Amino acid sequence: MKFSINGQSVTFDGDEEMPLLWMLRDVQGLTGTKYGCGQGLCGSCTVHVDGMAVRSCQTPVGDLEGTSVTTIEGLADGDKLTELQQAWADNNVPQCGYCQSGQIMQAANLLAQNPNPTDREIEDAMYGNICRCGTYERIKKAIRSVAGDAS
Repeated sequence: MKFSINGQSVTFDGDEEMPLLWMLRDVQGLTGTKYGCGQGLCGSCTVHVDGMAVRSCQTPVGDLEGTSVTTIEGLADGDKLTELQQAWADNNVPQCGYCQSGQIMQAANLLAQNPNPTDREIEDAMYGNICRCGTYERIKKAIRSVAGDAS
């Protein structure tokens, strides 16, 4: 099967039931996407498939034919962070940092769908992305800081 990851064409002839998460980490060496719960409940493994946030631990590679996958590594333009990623740093969002790639990918999806969300819309969109350190207010502040300017 053929699809793209971060703009690069990929051909995969392995197990079609393999979760995308393992293909990204173990086959492609893209370790920014994290394993959290393995059940699609925590959001640490969030990536974009055709622009929509999905849990990569629950997405079989066999479902990806002809799609475009974006990981945290593909969000930025080389070393130039996106405005959202910079807001994450400016607002000191990460504490332990483990969940942050999934949080950023979910937030990027929110802003692509709704460039100027209310606090309630932010909370609703980010619900299910768990931060064990409890940095939810900083996450919301970072998202608000780019709301209206996100593209």
